[in-house]
Amino acid sequence: MIPLSILDLATYRQGGTIAQGFDTSLQLAQAAERWGYKRYWIAEHHNLEGVGSSATVVLMAHIAAHTKTIRVGSGGIMLPNHRPFVVAEQIGTLETLHPGRIDLGLGRAPGSDLQTLIAVRGGRFDPEFDGQVAELMAYLAPEQPGQTLKAIPGAGIDVPIWILGSSTWSAHFAAAIGRPYAFAAHFAPGELMQALEIYRREFKPSKQLDKPYVMVGVPALAADDDEKADYLATSMYQRFLGIIRNERKPLPPPVKDMSKVWSEQERAVVADRLAIMVVGGPDRVVQGFNEIVRATGADELIVVSDAYEPGDRLRSYEIIASVRERIAASR
Repeated sequence: MIPLSILDLATYRQGGTIAQGFDTSLQLAQAAERWGYKRYWIAEHHNLEGVGSSATVVLMAHIAAHTKTIRVGSGGIMLPNHRPFVVAEQIGTLETLHPGRIDLGLGRAPGSDLQTLIAVRGGRFDPEFDGQVAELMAYLAPEQPGQTLKAIPGAGIDVPIWILGSSTWSAHFAAAIGRPYAFAAHFAPGELMQALEIYRREFKPSKQLDKPYVMVGVPALAADDDEKADYLATSMYQRFLGIIRNERKPLPPPVKDMSKVWSEQERAVVADRLAIMVVGGPDRVVQGFNEIVRATGADELIVVSDAYEPGDRLRSYEIIASVRERIAASR
């Protein structure tokens, strides 16, 4: 069966609290473990209303401590926002506490706007991303004779390192260093196919990975029937509409008629950003996921699904997990 994973932004809804959002994330992670999801990744974002995943490593620790088998990872840590040495120590600590369960996904986007970027980095602009990744990998490598600067814990820790991206640049880089590649098609699908072709063509085997491995981000909303799924998905549409309008707010409740909310031009822009979104009851979900797998040849899918009511969000992921065998059969 094709592995399914979850990407969580620790979202919280209008009229709710961030603490309630964290509680929903924990419930989802524990349920995902029962349902057979492979990974539970947490994304780094800053200064975004409705998104509570700014302290990514802290949330990873919380989720890992309250689950037993599911892999917990960063999807990703935006490395230019951090010192590689500190990241090595943090990830080394997590892997020491939860052996064999931690993934380290790395991205180069700021995860914020320019004003927030300056606040996060303190006016500091580090070397290029590839240099930072090399530095981080050196801290996680086995200790060398005479080495004086060590990540403790961290040195010699065997944690899978993933490269995340939404452009062809990340595809070239992930291929060059022989690492698994996760493409953020859940919000930027435009260069998906080109990036995957580059990654597979240019891939150079490494000690960690002997052949290309691709995970594709998929936005989705599943419900017991198509009509309910279409209705619930309007919360995700409105969130993307808020990004377009620069009016970022907690996740809004669903609406019956989006034509009263957006213009035709705005609808087209949201549709472009969510071009591979899968919405529907079980049969339509199977069809949509099968089309994505056939088109991309993905080795794994990582799903982003948000609904206004926590119960609807959990049900969406439950339905997706329940049809996994039907997706695999088509693949």
